[in-house]
Amino acid sequence: MWELFVQSGPVVNVHMPKDRVTQTHQGYGFIEFMGEEDADYAIKIMNMIKLYGKPIRVNKASSHQKNLDVGANIFIGNLDPEVDEKLLYDTFSAFGVILQTPKIMRDPDTGNSKGFAFINYASFEASDASIDAMHGQYLCNRPISVSYAFKKDSKGDRHGSAAERLLAAQNPLSQADRPHQLFADAPPPAPLPPPPPPINIMGLPPPPPSGLRASAL
Repeated sequence: MWELFVQSGPVVNVHMPKDRVTQTHQGYGFIEFMGEEDADYAIKIMNMIKLYGKPIRVNKASSHQKNLDVGANIFIGNLDPEVDEKLLYDTFSAFGVILQTPKIMRDPDTGNSKGFAFINYASFEASDASIDAMHGQYLCNRPISVSYAFKKDSKGDRHGSAAERLLAAQNPLSQADRPHQLFADAPPPAPLPPPPPPINIMGLPPPPPSGLRASAL
């Protein structure tokens, strides 16, 4: 991790928490940079690159990140086998903050995609927008289905219920991390053409502005 992240700036410390029993790392770590601008640069260039065949999620450390899970979890079906986690992240992060790397369900033996995935958003505004915009859209030549995921250990109940939305609205942590739009760097829209000159009731063009003299040939 040190060798990877030192490419984006001076690294002060690397911490990889380990399981107390097995002494294996738990799938996440912390990189401390000398300056905040180096950390921002690392997030920009390192996020979702593949490390040992698995895309890594890089963002600023937040002690309350796990508390942001409000239940805005969506299911994406009919995925093309070529769709990977990075493509899903790049596509769906346009609608808001994604809390974790998109989870494509894969065959444990072959590693091949089973054709569906889950994405966990930080807000229902983001998940609603992604469902409205992406359901039925083509991704790698296949129309995908996008809907709210079923809750774990429930009898057919889906996320996105009124109760979940009410709890999310009352969660001050989720309000502090509003979804960001990644299209903010898009070029500004082209200026509108100037309005046509006013026409008087008789259909004739208006007289020249005062102070200008019309010349006759």
